[in-house]
Amino acid sequence: MIRVLTNDGLQKGAINKLTSLGFEVVNNHYDKDELGTALKEFDILVIRSATKVTADILDKAQGGKLKLIIRAGVGIDNIDVPYATQKGVVVKNTPNASSESVAELVIGHMFALARFIAISNCTMRDGQWNKKKYEGIELGGKTLGIVGMGRIGKALAKKAEALGMKVVYNDIFGKQDELSYEFLELDDLLKSSDFISLHVPYDKEKGSLIGKAQFDIMKDGVYLINCARGKVVEEAALLEALNNGKVAGAGIDVFEEEPTKNEALVNHPKVSVTPHIGAATKEAQERIGEEVVTTISNFVTNNLVAI
Repeated sequence: MIRVLTNDGLQKGAINKLTSLGFEVVNNHYDKDELGTALKEFDILVIRSATKVTADILDKAQGGKLKLIIRAGVGIDNIDVPYATQKGVVVKNTPNASSESVAELVIGHMFALARFIAISNCTMRDGQWNKKKYEGIELGGKTLGIVGMGRIGKALAKKAEALGMKVVYNDIFGKQDELSYEFLELDDLLKSSDFISLHVPYDKEKGSLIGKAQFDIMKDGVYLINCARGKVVEEAALLEALNNGKVAGAGIDVFEEEPTKNEALVNHPKVSVTPHIGAATKEAQERIGEEVVTTISNFVTNNLVAI
């Protein structure tokens, strides 16, 4: 029987489905010191963002049964993919499941910043009535620059367009002919956008995509949303840009370190923060579970692995 470890948990319906298909599912969490040894007894590992699958963990698992790692989510930067591949372990993710949920969270942060929803919620609870202080802006008529026009970027573009925003985009793969939105080089997008939303993975070799040099060429009073990966934005540079007025507001769901210890950023009056909840909707979790089941079933079928 094929054994599946869901180290960061999995939607109950997906676990029941896998069990009904003949898999043994262990819904347990092993920390980094125990995981490698434990993996010798499992064929498949399913993780979320909490578990980091590093080279040393894969070394400890060597000689065992591990054949497949699935990231129940989009980003796979918490897995040493090249090393896993070198060891003969296949790495998959669930890229389709959370696009709508993340896109909706981006819109939520944009409204929270443009209309002072985040900060006024805090100050009113502190007994303040700052009606005259919180004159906001409308999203309609503003330019949204989307950096990374994958599934999430496309979902966001549709929602933003429905709100009357002009959408421009940049993507590492260049212009996508099937899209009606304007493609811009990154610097041009940064210079012309009123709102910027990031939907790219973190590149360890290149480092952060947005730092001081990028903030310097943005519009004064720009709004930045990051629901991608924390290290895509240099937090120190963002704080400086918030403090000097270059950035009017930032919506942040992801951080350089998670859980974050950056209290200056979390408590900044121009910031709307959430604790990495982009995919944390009931619907997205159900879709993630379904996609995990499909991925496992297809892997077993295609590789003629016996259950």
